[in-house]
Amino acid sequence: MRAAPADPEFGDLLRHWRSVRRFSQLDLASAAGSTPRYVSFVETGRSQPSREMVVRLARALDVPLRERNGLLLAAGFAPLYPVAALGSAQLARVEEALASMLEQHEPYPAVVMDRGWNVLRANRGASQLFGTLLAPDPLPDPANVLRLMIEPGPVRAAVLNWSSVAPALLERAAREAVGGVFDRETAELVRRLRSRPDVSAVLTGPSVTAPSVPVIDVRFALGDLVVELFSVVSTIGTPVDVTAQELRVEAFFPANQATRDTWHRLTAAGG
Repeated sequence: MRAAPADPEFGDLLRHWRSVRRFSQLDLASAAGSTPRYVSFVETGRSQPSREMVVRLARALDVPLRERNGLLLAAGFAPLYPVAALGSAQLARVEEALASMLEQHEPYPAVVMDRGWNVLRANRGASQLFGTLLAPDPLPDPANVLRLMIEPGPVRAAVLNWSSVAPALLERAAREAVGGVFDRETAELVRRLRSRPDVSAVLTGPSVTAPSVPVIDVRFALGDLVVELFSVVSTIGTPVDVTAQELRVEAFFPANQATRDTWHRLTAAGG
């Protein structure tokens, strides 16, 4: 049911996403089963799209679910995609799957993050890693992985190869953003991090090179010990809920046998 007359903002939003995806009006019309003339009329406010057409246009542009709700609202319709909280009954199966993934990855660290890289869940391995790095202080709430790794603090101080990790981590954040586009809060966080003089120096320094492998190797100093880890980020393949689409599972793996042996000794000794 139409909730209100279409807002002129809808045309601006549609034009924005068309620009993001580098679609011409012809490209979008073809993908959505419409005509360039109709797309032009919608963008200028001369035509009011139906709810079905808003969804078709959003799908054609691969707009993230949260932003699809925004398009629907701007067009005068109620949101279509639910936004259930992690831990709610609606996401019980998702929560169960995440808990199983975290448990199965023990003793190595694994965390569940939202699209802004805030930690929502952590297994014992991750709690041990970050607990050791931050001790005697507790893990901040919220714990943001980008800020912990890039801003000055005990975690960054323990990263022995920080000058190569920081650029790679920021590149990964952009590459793995939902729909390939930062939301406003994450975009602002990344902007602030990139504008730091120390970060800017390593982003533009002569030592910046393309990674030789498709993962980020991180060397942590844990007291007198060094552990070398790399991580893999997973997402939910076909979500119909906004929260589920934005979840990220980052699992850390030992990069070599020495780290594997060291980590097993640490976890066996309780840290």
